[in-house]
Amino acid sequence: MKHSDSFLIFSSFIWKYHIKGGLFMISDLLKAGFPAVLLQTLEPHRTEDELRNIPGWQIARWDCVQGIRGLTPQSFLHEDIQSPIEAVSWLMSAKDTVLVCHGLSAFVDDPMVSQAILNAIPVYKGIGSCLVIVSPTPALPAQLQPFFHLVEVKLPEEEALYRLQAELGEPLNIRPNRKAARLATGLTEFQAETAYSLSLTQKGYFSSKTVTEAKSQMIKKSGLLEIFPAANILDVGGLNPLKEYVANRAQAYKPDSKLPKPKGILLVGVPGTGKSKTACAIAGMLQFPLLRLDIGALKNSLVGESERRMRESTKIVDAFGNCVLFLDELEKMFSGARGGLKDSGTTMGMFSHFLTWANEQKSAFIVGTANNIKELPPEFLRAGRFDAIWFVDLPRLIERREIIKIMNRKYGTSMPEAWADDLKGYTGSEIEQILRDSLYDGLEAARHSLIPLSKTMTEVVQNRE
Repeated sequence: MKHSDSFLIFSSFIWKYHIKGGLFMISDLLKAGFPAVLLQTLEPHRTEDELRNIPGWQIARWDCVQGIRGLTPQSFLHEDIQSPIEAVSWLMSAKDTVLVCHGLSAFVDDPMVSQAILNAIPVYKGIGSCLVIVSPTPALPAQLQPFFHLVEVKLPEEEALYRLQAELGEPLNIRPNRKAARLATGLTEFQAETAYSLSLTQKGYFSSKTVTEAKSQMIKKSGLLEIFPAANILDVGGLNPLKEYVANRAQAYKPDSKLPKPKGILLVGVPGTGKSKTACAIAGMLQFPLLRLDIGALKNSLVGESERRMRESTKIVDAFGNCVLFLDELEKMFSGARGGLKDSGTTMGMFSHFLTWANEQKSAFIVGTANNIKELPPEFLRAGRFDAIWFVDLPRLIERREIIKIMNRKYGTSMPEAWADDLKGYTGSEIEQILRDSLYDGLEAARHSLIPLSKTMTEVVQNRE
């Protein structure tokens, strides 16, 4: 059996406690006699500090380097107990003790370690002790799952991050920045503190831009999403109704707004009409970071790994906060969602999770693009999935003039706006390509060397002007 096969994600029957700071509800579990707990957290040190405050139990910690040491109420040290089996056995002789284990999740796939835990759990229950595994993921071997209760430790919320600013800024007489605290949501306390400190060092105040750059690091290190620069809406010709639509929805993201948060839009149209550029420009209009999710890049040959990577991606988007999530060429991303026979249901599983997440999430404005709406799974097109579906057609005369003006400014060229009459049926990207080629070949030669898609594929692309 492969290593990944033996690790199963906790199913819905397991209790979840969403921690919002302060003393953990884990104290209730201890009073109820729970012998084993899995703490899912990206902040092991902050979690350990919180556990020190639980009254009524002796608290100890273990890792495979430092062994066992007491935290409270008395201090003791067993540096020689570095083996996970020895640590599990030690707790069997410690009454009313909580052993917080860092890194034990890396050993539990070993049959001897998992069997040692299974043997010890009845003893823990009898002496009032508890084994606490601290792990960034909620994964355990199937044989241990029924005996552990999952406690999901949330990342610091805006108020806690604002107070952290106040603590850092007070000695320097620097006031906290509410916007920077809001942007820092999704970062661990350590990441937020380092971002704040860097901001104070470089700029002398709490900079929202520095916090956003710290979030960009989070995206890059995950390897699951890409962060793209937003575009200027002035670089997109035409589409004025769409621009007005997005500008109106931007009101929902104001701090004091009570309007319902929009879910996003789907842009459908022939290739080259500027759908991807428009997605980048929407991020600029909303003043949000632009994240790109490539479903194909998440797929992995190991059983269950693709679905896990999809879940991790959506968790990162949730943690990131307000952003534009860009899904390019959706019909290709979810091409296996109809039936799921080609990839043993992997794409269907990823698709189902994405739909559920997209329907519930509140922070991301999703912008999807598709060249052929007929190839999209019908679940994408039902009412309420997107706030609106926009058809991006071939540019009209007035829009072609605007595109020529924009591209002349971009490339320093001088295509006459009157050429817009002769460029009927050309997409915006084709007009741009003519101007790019004109820098080498001249305007006339570049114009005659490019045959538009509307002529080479007339059965697919129809001029609706």
